[in-house]
Amino acid sequence: MTQSNSYKTALWQQDLIEAITDPKELLELLEIDLELLPAAIAATKLFPLKVPRGFLSRIKKNDLNDPLLKQILPLGAELEEVFGYEKDPLKESSVNPIPGLLHKYSGRVLLTLVGTCAINCRYCFRRHFPYEKNNPGTAGWDRALEYIAADPSITEVILSGGDPLVVSDSLLQTFSEKLAHIRHVKRLRIHSRLPIVLPTRITEEFTQWIATVPFKTILVVHANHPHEISTEVKKALQTLSKVGITLLNQTVLLKDVNDNAETLVQLSEALFDAGVQPYYLHVLDKVQGTAHFDLSHEAAEQLHWEMSQQISGFLVPKLVCEQPGAPAKLPLLRREFYTG
Repeated sequence: MTQSNSYKTALWQQDLIEAITDPKELLELLEIDLELLPAAIAATKLFPLKVPRGFLSRIKKNDLNDPLLKQILPLGAELEEVFGYEKDPLKESSVNPIPGLLHKYSGRVLLTLVGTCAINCRYCFRRHFPYEKNNPGTAGWDRALEYIAADPSITEVILSGGDPLVVSDSLLQTFSEKLAHIRHVKRLRIHSRLPIVLPTRITEEFTQWIATVPFKTILVVHANHPHEISTEVKKALQTLSKVGITLLNQTVLLKDVNDNAETLVQLSEALFDAGVQPYYLHVLDKVQGTAHFDLSHEAAEQLHWEMSQQISGFLVPKLVCEQPGAPAKLPLLRREFYTG
C-alpha cells in the first residue's frame, strides 16, 4: 500500500470516528433553534443520531426545510405510535435462518456483515432490526458461506446494511476470496450509502479490490436528493464507473424531501452524469417512527408518471414497494396513466 493510499484509508475511518452523534452539536453547527433539542434527544434514544461531518457542508444552515437535514434530524414525530407502522413491517425475522443472513427471494441471499452505518437515516426501514443478533463477525462468515454453498440455486450474494462498506478493505477482500470458492455464485451486489455520504471511502485500495473481485459486481448506492451529489461524490462514483463496476441507485420517496417530479428528475440527471443508472424508486416501508415521511401509493404513482413525461425512459427508476412474503419487489403502476 502506498503512503498516500494509507492516508486516504485512515481519512475515511477517521471521518467515521468523528461522525456527529450529539443532537445538541448538530443543532448548533447548523444554527437550528435549540427548542428542538428535547425532542431530538428523546428520538435518539430510540434510534441514535449519526452523520458524517462532511455531509453537513451540503446542508443549508438555519433552514428546517433543507431536504438533506430532514433525512438526518431526529424529531419528536418519531415518538408517535401510528397505526399500521410496525418495527418489522417486512417480517424479515421470518427469513433470517442464521445470524447475518436473510433469504427473502429466490436465487439470492442478503448478508449483513456489520450492524452499523456511516449515517443513520431517520426513515431507515431497519431502524429496529436486531443487529445484536445478526452481526456474525468474521467468525460467523463460514456458517453463512456454508449455507450458500449448500444451495446451488443461490447465484447472487447481496451485502447490505448495516452498511458493508464500513468494513475494511482487507476484510472485504477476505470475504470475497472465501465466496469465490462457491462455484454457483455468479454475482456480488453491494448496497451502500457511503459513496454518497462519505466519498472519501472510495480509496485507491477499495477501487483495486472491487475491480478484481472474481464475480460480476454491482454497487447499488442510495441517494434521495440531487443536493447529495456533490463534486466529491461525483468524482468517487466516476472512479468506480471507469473500472467497470455496474453502478445503480435506489431512492426512497420521502414527504417534503423529494416528493416532486422536478427534484426526482434532477436527481436522475445528476446520477447519470456521475455514471450511475437510476434503478429503484421505493415507497416508504411502514416502519414505526417514520410515518411523517410517508406518501400514499397514489401520490407516488402520480410522481412517477410526471417523471416519465419529462425525461428519457432509461432515466426513470422502477417504482416499487415491498410486501412480506412476496417473491420480489412489487411494481406500482396505475394503468390509466400509461394507457390514456
